[in-house]
Amino acid sequence: MNQKEIKALISLLDDEDHEVSQHVEGKILSLGGTVIPFLETEWEESFNPIVQRKIEELIHELQLSIMIERLQAWKNGGGLDLLEGMWIIATYHYPDLSIEKLKTTIEQLYYDIWIQFQEEMNAVDQVKRINSIFFGVMNFAANTKNFHSPTNSMINSVLESRRGNPITLCVIYLLIARKLGMPVYGVNLPNLFVLTYKSDKTQFYINVFNRGIIFSKTDIDHYIAQLNIKSKDIFYQPCTNLEIVQRVLRNLILSYEKTSEQDKIREIEKILKSTLDELPES
Repeated sequence: MNQKEIKALISLLDDEDHEVSQHVEGKILSLGGTVIPFLETEWEESFNPIVQRKIEELIHELQLSIMIERLQAWKNGGGLDLLEGMWIIATYHYPDLSIEKLKTTIEQLYYDIWIQFQEEMNAVDQVKRINSIFFGVMNFAANTKNFHSPTNSMINSVLESRRGNPITLCVIYLLIARKLGMPVYGVNLPNLFVLTYKSDKTQFYINVFNRGIIFSKTDIDHYIAQLNIKSKDIFYQPCTNLEIVQRVLRNLILSYEKTSEQDKIREIEKILKSTLDELPES
């Protein structure tokens, strides 16, 4: 469709006949994300609050579809780039966010640590060196004041404020450690996300939410015992990038449950569902 035809469609959004306006909305949505710039222009030029509201809803619906398509493509490609997965999630709040900007920020953090990093150090000393810079000079810390804020799950917000929840802080720490060549991975503990340093000879754990404190498998044993739940292998071993992204989405659902934002809960549940493998029919 050309611009004139799209303009004509948009003018029917406030048609008194509900069937007509619904048909128009469906037609606009079928055009996909390429129609968003036209909708934004029409919103700016419109003086009709009903049309403006409907345009806003259509843009949001289209952006949501784009996000789900990106996430499914990322997953189907093996979910290899964790930063890309986190960027896709952040576009839920920040549709115009540039992944290049995120890459540049992470690259700068990595460089600032790399110039003070010594590969010949043993694993524990390497982690302690990262900790001293990450939590010291860089001032990253747990966002305990607003723990349930949705922005804690948005990597761009955490990079800017230097405050986040366990999983987003872990992701930033992990991305830097990986660039430094360290075998660091995420671990899905109940109620807490941590990292593990795991090589052929060494394995220990890092609690990034608690300023990078190092702990052992025995500490996890005690933690699981305190929670009075059955021990599972996933509480000790590395998880996948897809599992990290899924946990971030579950955190977002919890955030919106705290503020009773039902529409957002439904949308994030829809996004999460798009990342889950279909269950075989019984």
